[in-house]
Amino acid sequence: MSNGNSVTLVGNITRDPELRFTPSGAANATFGLAVNRRWQNRQTNEWEEAVSFFNVVCWRDLADNVAESLTKGTRVLVTGRLEQRSWETDQGEKRSVVEIVADEVGPSLRWATAKVEKTERRSPDEGGFGGGGGSSRPVPNEPYPDEEPF
Repeated sequence: MSNGNSVTLVGNITRDPELRFTPSGAANATFGLAVNRRWQNRQTNEWEEAVSFFNVVCWRDLADNVAESLTKGTRVLVTGRLEQRSWETDQGEKRSVVEIVADEVGPSLRWATAKVEKTERRSPDEGGFGGGGGSSRPVPNEPYPDEEPF
């Protein structure tokens, strides 16, 4: 990504991906991600740990594949961008959250194995370009509908 808003995280899924659909039919999957940071305290020589929790949002084909393939506890790699979303509650309170809009999600193979199965590519009139992030137009390095991903 050339806009400087790029993030890559490795962590464990904290809840099963939840698949929903927009009124126009676009698939959307969300899940929680716990990222651990571990370091040795130089004064006590004890290991210390901190955990950060993030919400991850996936769109279209990526959402379908994530919902079908991943479950709570799976260690994954996520690349995407940070996006802030704001809304107002029914009580008039303003709320805001920063989420990760995923471009790619995959299982970590550090302590596990995975079997990769290529899915059928959808045509443009079936809802998008397949596998991309949150935008409706292709971004650089994202395949067009008539290109094979590998």
